[in-house]
Amino acid sequence: MPAVNSRTLNAAKIIAAAVSLSCSMVLAAGLFVDQALLDKVEQKYGIAAKQRFVEWQSLIDNGKSWSDPEKLERVNDFFNRNIDFIDDIILWQKTDYWAAPTELLARGGGDCEDYSIAKYFSLVEMGVDENKLRITYVKALELNQAHMVLTYFESTRSVPLVLDNLKPAILPATERPDLQPVYSFNGTGLWLAKSKGSGQHIGGSDRLSMWSELKLRMLESPF
Repeated sequence: MPAVNSRTLNAAKIIAAAVSLSCSMVLAAGLFVDQALLDKVEQKYGIAAKQRFVEWQSLIDNGKSWSDPEKLERVNDFFNRNIDFIDDIILWQKTDYWAAPTELLARGGGDCEDYSIAKYFSLVEMGVDENKLRITYVKALELNQAHMVLTYFESTRSVPLVLDNLKPAILPATERPDLQPVYSFNGTGLWLAKSKGSGQHIGGSDRLSMWSELKLRMLESPF
């Protein structure tokens, strides 16, 4: 997880440009599960990994008719329950790697970025308005380190709800004093974050970054 500093914030501007590209093609290619994929997953990663994929696809298919609060609860619980926290350097032999949802499910492990990304894509696929979702960098004060969560805004002025792999309960940001928001992004831009309201929009960039690399991997190979 990168440190929260000016260099990281500049990188976030680059990320925002990549995020601003349409996710529809990526979702169609990267979140589709068929029998051939399931067979490949089982052969390479075992029956437990295959079962994670089956449950994930069922969650997405069945959840499209649910209310947003139920979608948030079910998706947050699914990933927190089925995925183990593993540092990138251990899992991927890289200091920072953003895994596709399928990579996360196949390996059964990932770090805070991977949880947040998988929750984001899953909820968008289930029909949650991406304008209500933000992938949010925070400082985890109790751990004294940078951290990533997914946040949900009912409106631009509302207090966001926090979906976090560290704590299972979905709580308003005002009830998470252990998290200090820094900035957030989604498919339409980048914001300086705050605990209430959407924060200051600071635009994006025409350069691509780790997010575009992630989406390319989702288009080219599921895991």
